[in-house]
Amino acid sequence: MNSYAKLIEASYTGDYRVYLKFADGVQGEIDLSGELWGEMYEPLKDKTLFSQVKIDEEIPVLVWPNGADLAPEFIYEKTKQVYDQ
Repeated sequence: MNSYAKLIEASYTGDYRVYLKFADGVQGEIDLSGELWGEMYEPLKDKTLFSQVKIDEEIPVLVWPNGADLAPEFIYEKTKQVYDQ
């Protein structure tokens, strides 16, 4: 993992949106509704489950109680697009 993509803050903001902040200052709210497909991610369409998003304590990835996770490089790029606007 590249150090520039280190995820340091994540919070649920409603629907399928998450506010993210990275160590290099890149931050913003991203919509993950388009990523909720496949066996691991479809259960996250339940907003009660989706809202339980957090950063894994051992490695800086977004995780949910059902075992779903998203790599910081992927969400960094999505967040950077919002940040650069």
